[in-house]
Amino acid sequence: QVHLVESGGGLVQAGDSLRLSCAASGRTFSRSAMGWFRQAPGKEREFVAAISMSDGSSYVADSAKGRFTISRDNAKTTVYLQMNSLKPEDTAVYYCAVYFQYYIGDYYRLPNRNEYDYWGQGTQVTVSS
Repeated sequence: QVHLVESGGGLVQAGDSLRLSCAASGRTFSRSAMGWFRQAPGKEREFVAAISMSDGSSYVADSAKGRFTISRDNAKTTVYLQMNSLKPEDTAVYYCAVYFQYYIGDYYRLPNRNEYDYWGQGTQVTVSS
């Protein structure tokens, strides 16, 4: 049974930073990709960033480039999302997900949430102005 547990969300002010964590368990993740998505009220779930667990290559959505960084700790099977210079429009529930059948080079598939096999419960991030 695969489990993804997000943590690190909270209420912050615009310009602050947060680091989200996603701890994965239940299977071997070394050849997968893991991603972060977010969903604001009344909006569709959107891609934020993803990382290959095998070689560490990462892909970040345009809306997050320059502010958000994704990283991994294979020993702990944990993925992090460092979010800097937060804006009110970053307010959302942030979800972690795993994409088991990821092949390096298929980076164009990473933003597609339908490629992901398991999802965490999400962690709320609220940015006040």
